[in-house]
Amino acid sequence: MFTRTFDFPSVITHDVNRFRDAIKRAFDVVISAFVLIILAPFLGLIAFAICRNSSGPAIYRGVRVGRGGKPFKMLKFRTMYEDPASYAGPRVTAHDDPRVTRLGRWLRDTKLNELPQFWNVLKGEMSLVGPRPEDPSIAMTWPRNIWEEVLSVRPGITSPASIQYHNEEALLTYSGVLQKYIQDLGPDKMRLDQLYVRYRSFGLDLDILLWTALILIPKIGSKSLPEDLLFVGPFSRLIHRYLNWFTIDLLVTFTAISLTGLIWRAFGPLHIGWIKAAAIAFGFATIFSLIGAILGVNRIAWSKASFADAYDLLPAWLIAFIIASLANWQMTLLPWVLVIVASIIALGGFNLVRYRSRLITALLVSILRRTGGASEARERVLIVGSGRTAEHIAWLLDHPTYARKFQVVGFVEDDLLDKGMRIYGAQVVGACQDLIQLVKKHDVGLIFLADHRLTYNQYHSIEEACYDLPAKIMLVPDIFGSLNNLLEDMPVHISTGEDCLEKPEFCCQRCLARYGAPEIEDETEASYET
Repeated sequence: MFTRTFDFPSVITHDVNRFRDAIKRAFDVVISAFVLIILAPFLGLIAFAICRNSSGPAIYRGVRVGRGGKPFKMLKFRTMYEDPASYAGPRVTAHDDPRVTRLGRWLRDTKLNELPQFWNVLKGEMSLVGPRPEDPSIAMTWPRNIWEEVLSVRPGITSPASIQYHNEEALLTYSGVLQKYIQDLGPDKMRLDQLYVRYRSFGLDLDILLWTALILIPKIGSKSLPEDLLFVGPFSRLIHRYLNWFTIDLLVTFTAISLTGLIWRAFGPLHIGWIKAAAIAFGFATIFSLIGAILGVNRIAWSKASFADAYDLLPAWLIAFIIASLANWQMTLLPWVLVIVASIIALGGFNLVRYRSRLITALLVSILRRTGGASEARERVLIVGSGRTAEHIAWLLDHPTYARKFQVVGFVEDDLLDKGMRIYGAQVVGACQDLIQLVKKHDVGLIFLADHRLTYNQYHSIEEACYDLPAKIMLVPDIFGSLNNLLEDMPVHISTGEDCLEKPEFCCQRCLARYGAPEIEDETEASYET
């Protein structure tokens, strides 16, 4: 008999992912069906031209690895001669590949050979956006962890890697093409595919589709796209920084008006109507969002905001309140007192939804900073990372004991979504690759390495890069990771009161004091110390 427990955050995340996948699938079906119907005559002309140009079928069906490692046949317009040499050659095509026909070269350059894949999308084997499906023989060379991550989603017609390497064939030559592809291009394409899987969203898909359309224009396609703009493009910024918060602020404003109206009705009549209340909420939230965008409120990462960032909401709220009051004075929509109370409740709601569990912690940090004071001459500090360890380093340097001696000039973080944002009260000023320039620019004297996602080689590279700089480097231990490991390896008696000598390598001081050090039969483990 056992009791099943649920990890509620995991359950919620799973439900959100399912909803996101359902939206993505609906979008794929609608767009692919529309394209196939509209372009049907054009597709027929291309198929006719292929058959007239060289003997063989118009459509090529190549086996590719799909979601979960399931193979499927990806459709393309045939671009090679239909003979045994085409099938016996390498699985990657170069610009000088003799197997490609003249018409096939044009179809490849214009990417028109990919159009039949909309049928794969309609069937559910592919998506409009996703990692490009790979040949099974090449996919077998991937490390297992990359294989599982990249193939956890449907492959796509286009992807970030497709945009960055849209001229891939021009980078390859027919001689040794497969080896060069696997060694030179393959690793970076896999990295881009992993980034897509981690950052995937509806906004990112729209960005990728936009960039895909733009690179087909010769003058634009000849230029390389910055990677941060590739993953955080206009649609992602619009949704992540504007539309999401506008929707939340709209709900908060409507709730504030509704709550105030219910309280008002307890003492007297009030005739507003839900439609009018929704219109008022929409107008107030729109003004608040527009003013906030102008003032840069949207550039604050609220999940990592300091308490001082809350003051940035006041100007936008005050302007929205003044405009709403003037409009109400002209049209007499609501009682004057109700407008004031609803606006104040809305302001509290705006702060509450942005801070949530961080509100109390941020308040205490602000109090410590204000009561502690600070001297004018302080050591300038950069913090590498944005996780819990970096957060606590920032909190520690805000303590009165250290606030007089240290000043955090910014965070260094490779997370694309955090670039240019403000977290824990300071700006994300750049990525790890910009560290040398940042030290010189901000006259930094101390660097805290608090990003435990970095590998040993990355740490070593940072140390070497900063060797000739005046800044000192301090490696912050991964306290939270150590605590998590400690909980996983916790001796039995901590929770049950029983002894833990069944696992000598995990024995604690209480067991050693009672029984002494246990005997270890395996000589290879004789280094155990009491």
